Parts: sequence; structure tokens; C-alpha cells
Amino acid sequence: MKEQANLNYINSLSGGDKSFEIKLFSIIKKEFKIEKNIYYDNIKSEKLKLCSENVHKIKHKISILGLEKSYKIAEQHENNLREGNSALQDKFSDILNNVTNYLNKL
Repeated sequence: MKEQANLNYINSLSGGDKSFEIKLFSIIKKEFKIEKNIYYDNIKSEKLKLCSENVHKIKHKISILGLEKSYKIAEQHENNLREGNSALQDKFSDILNNVTNYLNKL
């Protein structure tokens, strides 16, 4: 079962200001798409050090969406990539797909 987004953090940031939430989601959607594409380009090129930097940026968006389990996997994947290990690539791709599907529904 896929982890569901928990918007408690966003709600606490916005204080119920819907226009702020809309702006925040707009920024997250735009940046996430770009960062995800760069990550996949670097994976294809086997630039694992750069991938770890991409994951570092992406994991903050995962955190903002309240995906705690996914965040922990992203954190481990980031550390593994830094050491030249891409073993969690499939799990991370599943997380990216889950986040993409969620953001597309907004």
C-alpha cells in the first residue's frame, strides 16, 4: 500500500490561508518535476554523486508532504548514492511516482 500524503505541516505553515497553500503547491509541483527529471538523467548517466544531491533536494518536498516512510527511504538512498550504491533506486522511483501522482491530482 502506498503511503498517503499528510498535509499537517503545510496546514501549520499556512494557518488556513488557502492562497498561500496554492502558491506553495505550485512551487513544489514545478520544482519537483524539474528535480525528478534531473535525477533520472543522472541515474541514466550513472552520476551517483550528483544523484545524491538530487535526492537531497527532492527529500525536502517529500517531507513537506508528510511522507515520513518515504523520507526515510530517500535519506538512506541519498547516503547510499554518496557511497556509489544505487540499491534503493527502484524503491525511490516508486516514491517519485507516488509523489507525482499526488501532485497531479492537486
